[in-house]
Amino acid sequence: MPKKKKIKKTKKTKILKKKITKINPSIKASDKKTFNNSPDEKPEIKKIKKQPTEKRIYNLKDYVVYPKHGVGKITAVEKATIGQIDIQFYKIFIEKEKLTLTVPINQQSKLRPISSINQINKCISILKTKPKIKRTMWSRRAQEYDQKINSGKIYELAEVVKDLNKNTDIIADQSYSERQLFEKAYERLKSEFEAVLKVSPEDVQKKMDKALGRTVSLESV
Repeated sequence: MPKKKKIKKTKKTKILKKKITKINPSIKASDKKTFNNSPDEKPEIKKIKKQPTEKRIYNLKDYVVYPKHGVGKITAVEKATIGQIDIQFYKIFIEKEKLTLTVPINQQSKLRPISSINQINKCISILKTKPKIKRTMWSRRAQEYDQKINSGKIYELAEVVKDLNKNTDIIADQSYSERQLFEKAYERLKSEFEAVLKVSPEDVQKKMDKALGRTVSLESV
């Protein structure tokens, strides 16, 4: 029994020696390459990494929707190098807020293209439906409405306008915070209607007010 064990050990040591001899030559060869560089050789130039991009590409003058600010227009596509990385970004002008946003191309998930005509027509049908009356506290409802407005989803925006619509602009019929949320949602939806339908703000307002059954327009008060 002890003799067999000795034979096994010798086999293992031979295999290990073979592995070591195989590994060592490759290490020495790589060392020679690194240390035998001539002084005339040019240093290796590191390539600047490119920014990862998403599939969607927007062009100049395209309208896009940034959830927290609404509809904007791409005014420029610019480049900058930050930390050895080439970064491309969009300059987006939000006319309603007189604000210019800088959005990196690899963060396009925050942007969406403006809606189609079919989506606008669906929004109009949403505006025509009866508002949902919720019995929860106003503070909780206000938070839900604000989240829907900032979601960037046009159907949710239309639902907020529909639910907060009082068919009139008489201040006594609405609380201050309720009116503020309604106007914010109304203006966001209106600006997208304008960009898609390519008609005047007055015509868009008439279309929306007719669907809502409003007796007095927002701008006339």
